[in-house]
Amino acid sequence: MTEDWYEYQEEAAEFFRSLGLEAKTNTIVRGVRTTHDIDVLVKSQYAGFEVTWIVECKYWNSRVSKLHVLGLREIVSDTGADRGIMLAEKGFQSGAAEAATLTNVHLTSLADVRYAASDEVFGMRLSELYDRIEKCRDRYWSITKETRIEHGLRPDVFENGYSGANIITLAEDLLRKGFRGVYPFETNHLYRHAVNAFPAVIESAGVLFAHLEPLIRELEQRLDDCFVVLVDKK
Repeated sequence: MTEDWYEYQEEAAEFFRSLGLEAKTNTIVRGVRTTHDIDVLVKSQYAGFEVTWIVECKYWNSRVSKLHVLGLREIVSDTGADRGIMLAEKGFQSGAAEAATLTNVHLTSLADVRYAASDEVFGMRLSELYDRIEKCRDRYWSITKETRIEHGLRPDVFENGYSGANIITLAEDLLRKGFRGVYPFETNHLYRHAVNAFPAVIESAGVLFAHLEPLIRELEQRLDDCFVVLVDKK
C-alpha cells in the first residue's frame, strides 16, 4: 500500500472502477447549502436510475475520530448522495463507529474491501437493487392488467411469456437471501426456471448482483417504454 495520500485516492478510485463503476478523484460537488471537495466520487448509471457514493480517504497514522464521520454524514446529507464510504487503514475510534451505526455511512479500509473480494461493496449494491425493484413493483401494479399484457409486461391468461410480476418476486426473494450474507445458497425458486441461464446456486454477492441487475434493468426499460406510450396517449 502506498504511503502517498494522493496515490491512495487513486488506488481507491481504481478499485471502484474495477467493479464497473465510474470513479473520479478530487471532485467538487455542490450541495444544498455549500460545495464540497470530494476525495473520490463514485457513480453507477442505470436506465433512469443513478447511484452516487462519496468516498473519503484517510491514509493516516492514527484512527479516525467521530468528528470526521459526522462531517461525512453532513456531506452525504447536503449533496443527496446515496451513501458515504470512509476508507481508513488505521481504523476508527469507538465513537466514530457509533456515529456510523444505522446510517448510510460505511466505515472500512481499502485493504479490507480488497480482501473481501468486493463482496462488501456488492452487498451495498444489493441494497440499491432492492430499492429499484420496489420502485418497479409500485409502477408495475399501478398499470391495468390489459395494459401490462398489451406492452409485454405479462402474458395473457393461459399463455407463456415475459412476466414482470415473476421478475419482481424472484428478485425480492433472492435479495432477502443475499442480505443474510450466507453464501453459497440455492435459488430454489419457482420462477427461476422462467429466466434463462439463471444459476441454481449463488456463490457470492457479486454473482447475485451480476445476474439480477440485468433482469431489473430490463424490467425498468419495459416499464419506461410503457409509461412513455401512456403519457403520449393523454
